[in-house]
Amino acid sequence: MCTRLFSSTLRNKHENPLGLPRRPGPAPQIPRKGGPIKKRPIPHVNKVLAVASGKGGVGKSTVAVNLAFSLAMLKPKSLGRRMRVGILDLDIFGPSVPMLMGLQHTDEPPLTPGGAILPVINHGLPTMSMGYLLPKSESGSREDAAVVWRGLMVQKAVQQLLFDVDWRDAGDGPGLDVLVVDLPPGTGDVQLTLGQLVVVDGAVIVSTPQDVALADVRRGISMFRKVSVPITGTVLNQSYFVCPSCVTPHYVFGSPTAFRATATSLNVPVLGELPLVKSVSRGGDGGVPYMLTASKEQADEDNAGGAVWRNVMQEMAENVWQALEGK
Repeated sequence: MCTRLFSSTLRNKHENPLGLPRRPGPAPQIPRKGGPIKKRPIPHVNKVLAVASGKGGVGKSTVAVNLAFSLAMLKPKSLGRRMRVGILDLDIFGPSVPMLMGLQHTDEPPLTPGGAILPVINHGLPTMSMGYLLPKSESGSREDAAVVWRGLMVQKAVQQLLFDVDWRDAGDGPGLDVLVVDLPPGTGDVQLTLGQLVVVDGAVIVSTPQDVALADVRRGISMFRKVSVPITGTVLNQSYFVCPSCVTPHYVFGSPTAFRATATSLNVPVLGELPLVKSVSRGGDGGVPYMLTASKEQADEDNAGGAVWRNVMQEMAENVWQALEGK
């Protein structure tokens, strides 16, 4: 079994920040003065769906993980089977997928004989994240490990996570129908690297109702359009809270009117409006995505909001797949 080499020279660290064994063939490079390069697909992945947000703290990673499971529950007629879905966490500095998937204490992922990284699997879905590659402390945790890299190192690490992961089942089985890519907030190096190098089939933009979040939604959509990434739609998270006693929606973060108007002005579909549900946060902290949980006690606690959340998420998955399948 191959191993990663952290003790490389400074030059090699810039070229190979994840410490992977050297693989044959040149890696794709960020366009320089010679003009743009041709985008390429991610190996063993049919469709790539980016989930992004202009601002942090809007629940983007929670939406991305639950959307991935909702897609995996679909059984499209065109496939005649359930979809094979994976999750790639491209947030280099603040990866959330390991905790959301209950994998924050997992061992370092193994490598194939050819030097590619094998995904880490939980709840039946393969995942990859920078969070799995950080060194553990003496207590066995990676939670206090920080990535302190400049832009070039980040770009190279993103390239390796995109093109040096083997998404086939057990490294030699079928690949993925859809890879959900959880991006960091903003419009920086990671988003540009993905948009310039990879054939991305769609992007979902997550926001909350506040004006400060909507302003960043505009910037995010503008950035994706500049790198020719199609916008599949927007999602309004934490749209309202359903009172358990009165079953009335309370717009605690403001009316959704501004969000809808923003989507209309940008000619972007609204995929769904998700309510605030306590168990969604609890499931994320516990490493069990909300779409996988169901119990009478939970239904009683979440009241009508929980059922609405699940239904909206499932409808989102169906609409997203229709959009991806049409590409």
